[in-house]
Amino acid sequence: MEVILREDIQGLGYRNDTVDVKPGYGRNFLIPRGMAIIASDSNKKMISENIRQAAHKAEKAKKDAEEIAKKIGELTLEIKTKAGESGKIFGAITPIQVAEALAAKGHEVDRKRISFEQKIKELGEYTALLDLHKEVHHPITIQVVAD
Repeated sequence: MEVILREDIQGLGYRNDTVDVKPGYGRNFLIPRGMAIIASDSNKKMISENIRQAAHKAEKAKKDAEEIAKKIGELTLEIKTKAGESGKIFGAITPIQVAEALAAKGHEVDRKRISFEQKIKELGEYTALLDLHKEVHHPITIQVVAD
């Protein structure tokens, strides 16, 4: 029996794969649980169209991320914070502060997509990495100065 998987199944295949299974396994386990559908001609066409549309959406998302990275360019953010005489800051610079600084410059980036190479606990210059897409990563420079 030929079925199209609707989700990844370990040892069998990945989502949207067409696989051969024993009839009882397909009828009694995979299909009732919504893990697979029968591989009829119409279902095959539907799945191929879904794959084509998903590829188009993924390409658009990547293009949008590259566009955002191009707009940001070689941006240097200046973040003011309270600091002691030795140059240590009170607390640490967080992705939330970087996201707010980016928003002030007109670039909306989710705070969950901002990461640091090291913790920022002193005044100075640091690099943050923006994960705009799974294939698009953009570094920005952060200048931490005393308030």
